[in-house]
Amino acid sequence: MRAAPPVQKDGPRINEEIRSREVQLIDQTGHNHGVTDFNAALAMAQEAGLDLVEISPNNTPPVVKILDYGKYKYQAQKKAAEARKKQKVVEVKEIKLRPMIDDHDYDVKMRSMQRFFEEGDKVKITLRFRGREMAHQELGTQLLERVKVDTSKMAKVESEPRFEGRQMIMILAPR
Repeated sequence: MRAAPPVQKDGPRINEEIRSREVQLIDQTGHNHGVTDFNAALAMAQEAGLDLVEISPNNTPPVVKILDYGKYKYQAQKKAAEARKKQKVVEVKEIKLRPMIDDHDYDVKMRSMQRFFEEGDKVKITLRFRGREMAHQELGTQLLERVKVDTSKMAKVESEPRFEGRQMIMILAPR
């Protein structure tokens, strides 16, 4: 039987968890005290009523700072939430076409494509052939060329038109 490995704590080590004899100490005001004995640094932190937090563990000696750990953790959590909020997930929207599409229907599809590009999403254009339409694949190629020309101002071609069974697929990304 083996003993279970120690539980890894997420976040920086604090107070007695720091395993170095000497540390580079920065106090609560931001003043650098230079290389200091760990016990003296811990005593200074306890005297101030704050925690000794390991900021940069990979340095030699590790950099520690005297601060309120609860407040530090809260600020880091807020910063991460803010970054997540600003992040935009690029979605791939799909537009389905047919080779013999009418002009008005084509215009409606183009308007929705334009809206998708304005929102920052990619568009996958699927051109489906049914029955005897497979005999006139050049009509599909012409239609996708027309789409490419009409969207050239707002989008770039990410993947050129290619056949997958009975359909042609092209992917456009916003500029």
